[in-house]
Amino acid sequence: MTTKSGGGDLFLGLDASTQTLKAVLVDREFNVIADEAINFDHALPEFQTQGGVHRHPDGLTVTSPAIMWVAALDLLLAAMQAKKWPLNRVAAMSGSGQQHGSVWLRKKARSVLRLLDSRRPLRSQLESVFTVEDSPIWMDSSTRRQCLALERALGGPQAVARLTGSRAYERFTANQIAKIHATRPQVYAETDRIALVSSFMAALFMGDYAPLDAADASGMNLMNVRTKKWAPAALRATAPGLELKLGRIVPSHRVIGTVQTYYAERYGFNPGCLVAAFSGDNPCSLAGLRLQRPGDVAISLGTSDTVFGSLRVCRPSASEGHIFANPVDPRGYMALICFKNGSLTREFVRDMAADKSWEVFARLLAMTPAGNDGRIGFYIRDPEITPPIFKPGIYRFDSRGRRVKTFPPEAEVRAVLEGQFLAMRLHGANLGLRPTNILATGGASVNPAVLKVMSDVFGVPVFVGEQPNSAAVGAAYRALHAWVCRRRGRFVPFAEVMRDAPPFSKAADPDPRAQQVYRAMLRRYAELEKKLVDAK
Repeated sequence: MTTKSGGGDLFLGLDASTQTLKAVLVDREFNVIADEAINFDHALPEFQTQGGVHRHPDGLTVTSPAIMWVAALDLLLAAMQAKKWPLNRVAAMSGSGQQHGSVWLRKKARSVLRLLDSRRPLRSQLESVFTVEDSPIWMDSSTRRQCLALERALGGPQAVARLTGSRAYERFTANQIAKIHATRPQVYAETDRIALVSSFMAALFMGDYAPLDAADASGMNLMNVRTKKWAPAALRATAPGLELKLGRIVPSHRVIGTVQTYYAERYGFNPGCLVAAFSGDNPCSLAGLRLQRPGDVAISLGTSDTVFGSLRVCRPSASEGHIFANPVDPRGYMALICFKNGSLTREFVRDMAADKSWEVFARLLAMTPAGNDGRIGFYIRDPEITPPIFKPGIYRFDSRGRRVKTFPPEAEVRAVLEGQFLAMRLHGANLGLRPTNILATGGASVNPAVLKVMSDVFGVPVFVGEQPNSAAVGAAYRALHAWVCRRRGRFVPFAEVMRDAPPFSKAADPDPRAQQVYRAMLRRYAELEKKLVDAK
């Protein structure tokens, strides 16, 4: 845990991610004054998870024990209390949960939540409330049959995307529900409420079933992404009586209740602490990085690379990422595209061409001009979804578009970066992401050479900022936002609430000459990519 002094009203953000349960405490000046985390593998070894999950023998099914999240919350709250967090000063709280995961609650769960006994930990009271003990999560890919059935029922992949914001994905909640209904009908019948991870965590604090927020509900293949209401055709194609099991959808800035007396009595919470709707980890990261206006785009450079940002216009595509409801603008949207070949692919090229050294990598990069003398490379270490190139390999092309076997080392390092950022620019634009500035996060965002290529390819400034735990911080910001909206009795723009937050630091400006090179190169890249995709 880290702490520093802060004053005034405080706001609590939680993040139930795949591997950890985190909490941050934020003051009115946007300072993180305390943070804490519980790692599931290390703190709760009795669940025998690896990376917070159970991988099943079929190689496709991946789950997490639902009660493990409850046990982790017991540990987290005890740690916060032991370290004297000023929970009596928390005016509002919200949370983030890994998207797409579902929590299945039997009929008695509601009465148990409403009658929590502050003399006992949560785990001992909630162990018997689940109809599905191992929750399907975002890593699960066992529902291909259900995805195809949903697409047939709704008129094809593009029709599903147009309605729900994404084509049918194996990890999305609708298809997980359809699988359980088909294979375990008695379990489905005995289930009173199907929550998302986010709304389940909210329910624990409210002491009652919690509604789903529109942003997280977007990741289910069940919500009409434009109306922010359940799509009847998608519900019918998934399972009978589903709407009653899912509950309401509310705007992401809505206050949905106050903390139950359990938390005031056992841990010293402010009894009037507001609970704002919890949301998914990707929407909360958008809030944590303050991407409130169209043109604000973040690129997370991690094991997978993720591009996401705010949109005004909704243009879903069956082949281009996802459109979600915007968690900080009820009239807006957010776009998200994930590229599987991220940091591990960059490290592979570094090891192959630059003596396993980022310093050598940067020197080699400086030896080559923007545009790499016309060379373009596709580095597919793992089957890629965007673009859909499923056969791993390295595909190198010279300035005339001819396939070649090798590049010189200095061309190799530039080709991997230019190829990755050209793909992000191309596919982001197809969803409507046209950045006016970029906020770079993740491990590679500390590398100035990488950020300079990013800035040149996109033709916009690149900023960086110290924002670890962006989903938890985003949840705290959303709690502050909901608190302000409640106090003023109306929706207040998120940008207005965050106006005095500290600015991010500029890390790179684009070279105008390089911009011209990449504008022309983008057309060639798109043509070569299409050839590779068509050849699959």
